[in-house]
Amino acid sequence: MMIRDRKMYVAPTPFGLTTGTAHNQTLIVPDGSDVDGRFIEVGRLVRREASKVIVGYSFNLRTNTLTPELVDNPSAGDEHVFLAYRLKGARGESVAMRKVVARAAVETEDEQGDE
Repeated sequence: MMIRDRKMYVAPTPFGLTTGTAHNQTLIVPDGSDVDGRFIEVGRLVRREASKVIVGYSFNLRTNTLTPELVDNPSAGDEHVFLAYRLKGARGESVAMRKVVARAAVETEDEQGDE
């Protein structure tokens, strides 16, 4: 059996998570990484672990919906710091995390049945 659908689900990349990276050669590395002296820092990025993580998906063929299966994240709240660099003399704006509007929590099948 093969399930094929035209929708595409794309994981976030630095281009979708940051500002200032499009059309600019930018090196993003974990804080504390050794960086060649030819580079200058152009941004500091902090990522905080979410309270839930996705461990699977279920696909409903009748409604054409993809529902994530969530579990508690044991690393919830931990922060990971990255630095953005460009070659000295390169043009471009500074790099920052994009402002994200929180989405509503996904209802589980049990919650949907309670209505």
